[in-house]
This record gives sequence, C-alpha cells and structure tokens, in this order.
Amino acid sequence: MRLESHLRGRREAGAKALVAYVTGGLSADWPDVVRAVVAAGADAVEVGIPFSDPIMDGPTIQEASHRALARGTTPLSVIDEIGSLDVDVPLLVMTYCNIIERLGYHRAAELLAGVGIDGTIIADLPLDEAGPWAEVAAGAGIENVLLAAPSTPDDRLAEICETSRGFVYGVALMGVTGERAALTGDAGLIARRCKACTDRPVLLGVGISSPEQAVEAAADADGVIVGSALLRRLLDGGGPDEAGRFIGSLRAALDTAS
Repeated sequence: MRLESHLRGRREAGAKALVAYVTGGLSADWPDVVRAVVAAGADAVEVGIPFSDPIMDGPTIQEASHRALARGTTPLSVIDEIGSLDVDVPLLVMTYCNIIERLGYHRAAELLAGVGIDGTIIADLPLDEAGPWAEVAAGAGIENVLLAAPSTPDDRLAEICETSRGFVYGVALMGVTGERAALTGDAGLIARRCKACTDRPVLLGVGISSPEQAVEAAADADGVIVGSALLRRLLDGGGPDEAGRFIGSLRAALDTAS
C-alpha cells in the first residue's frame, strides 16, 4: 500500500502532491513522457488505459484515447509497457469498468500488481458497486481510489472518504475532464468537505490547467491531478521534453506557494 503512505509523506514534509495523467499507448514514446514528468517533479503518475467510450472524459482525453486505440493499443499492451517503467514514484491505472470486467477482476489485479501498479481509478465504478473490485485489488496490494463530486451529499461523501484507498479524488467541478479558463468555487468546497471527513490525502482533479490554477486548487487540498492540459501539449506535437517543462512549471508554482 505504497500510494497513500507516499502521499502522506509528502504532506508531512509540507509539500503539495502533483499527479500527472498520461494516456498509455498515445505514442511510441509515451513511456518516456512518464519518465520525463517524474523527473520534473510529479509525485505519482496516473496511466490511462484507453477506452472507446470514456464517459467521464472531455474532448482532449477522448482524442488521446482514440489516437491510442488507432495505433492498436490494448489494455494488455499498456500493462506490458508499464512493466518497463523504471520510475520511483507510485503508478496508478485509470480506466473504466468494461476493461476490468473483460479481463476479470482476479486476472486484472494480478496483471496490474505484476507490473508495479499501486492504485486504480475506475471512473464509472460507483461506491455502491466498488466493493468486489476493491477487495480483490486490496488482496493484490492495490489501492482503489474513489471519486467525490461537488454534488455528493454529506452522508455519501463520508462513506466515499471512508472507503477510498490511496487518496480521495475530489472532482474540482461538475462536468467532464478538460481544460478550463478558471476554476469555480466548487473546487475549494469539495476539498474542504472531504478533509472534514477524513485524514486520508485529498487531491483535486478535473479542469486544472495552469500553474496558477494548481496553486489555487491545492490551497484547500493536499495536491492536484493534471491531465488534459498535459495531453493537449502532447496531442499538439509536444514530446517528453515539453511534458517535462509543463509539469516542472506546476511543480515550481506549488513549491513556491507551499
């Protein structure tokens, strides 16, 4: 259970956690992108296993998923390439129920644990149905992260915070993933509501697009998750160096504000 302990350690050191999202199989050099963002200061990396109907994701991650699938990317090919990553931060997989169910819970957990995955985020797996996967994952040493939306009622939010492992993923705004010109008041509110329920690390994601927004979101949370803004740079032709520069700018801003 390395993910939560790592994030707690960062919090105890007075740092704000930074998690980068990279779509697996997006390009031939996607493993180098992961290495570059870790070298630039990412505290963990969320690897997306592309899915043909990513309902939580907006146009940028949808485009990244479709490009990856067009290259012939499969769940097994992403998992296999994860095994080649020689990074010293926790790795998570983000995907959808269909992928995990098609593999089978026990096989999926065994495969993910075998390549060093520390956590999972199953975007369309609700609290009420998360138990069986969470149990199998925990048995393999994998922490299953749950999402908390701004609209989540207080009693359900408390249960999500209690059940989530690794950290609680606070959704910074209503809607799908994607870059935003500005955050809303929902970001700080969901972070404060989650932290009132749990001592587990609370990270905010969805819509965080710039160093300034990362600092704003992290003010009430233990860290941030950045995906679409990073992927937009990769989709527009940037490679590992550009990814590293962007994540480095976020890291610098968070460290300066801490």
